[in-house]
Amino acid sequence: MTKHKSIRLYCFTPAVMITTFVIETCAALYTLFRYRANLTARLITATLGSLAFFQLAEYMICEKTYLLSSLDWARLGYVAITILPPLTLHIGLRIAKRQNKPLLMAAYGSAVVFSIFFLFIGHGMQSQQCLGNYVIFSIAPYASFPYGLYYHGWLVTGILLAWHNRHKVKEPNRKKALVWLIFGYLSFMVPAIVVNIIDPATVRAIPSIMCGFAVIMALTLLFKVAPLVLEEKNSDQASSNAY
Repeated sequence: MTKHKSIRLYCFTPAVMITTFVIETCAALYTLFRYRANLTARLITATLGSLAFFQLAEYMICEKTYLLSSLDWARLGYVAITILPPLTLHIGLRIAKRQNKPLLMAAYGSAVVFSIFFLFIGHGMQSQQCLGNYVIFSIAPYASFPYGLYYHGWLVTGILLAWHNRHKVKEPNRKKALVWLIFGYLSFMVPAIVVNIIDPATVRAIPSIMCGFAVIMALTLLFKVAPLVLEEKNSDQASSNAY
């Protein structure tokens, strides 16, 4: 008899979810109060806050469903992560002092469309289940491919733009910040892909696994990206009205 041994991802347990929520919430609050007058800081704060909220939603699904049903927490959690690709793309453009309004409108616009779909379309989010190590989500089958294309497409676009703009930026600190931003992207994308290749059964848990690893992205934004670009004197004054 052949015994199948499934991967046990103990780094995504409810205890880790709530701990990650606290870490990312503290990071968001620190960034907000430390650099609150700066648009780039607000974008970083929004990114950290969205990551934190998804962890809270997962915890509520697994442990307690206060105020809302488990399915409603899943809907809100999905909205929180849906806005992440446009936010990180926007951060990269701000660091590079580049304007690309059509691209940002397309990114944010598509995020709004999917957010409305998950929030208000009855079968948009079909079910959720806590497996103890991570949460799996089931969305409408016909939306899986478009959503995957949306999510990974904008993430890859963000990486490519950051790499491209790195060669055009003159300020050393901003060059370093773009490299760290790329590292932040890869810190949660690559491990999630590796886990999925090793165990294809985790495909429906990809959002949970990616956001579990995304605590590395949160710490990168807090300790590497923000200090490099937000502590420059008058760094964003010249472009504060650009976006």
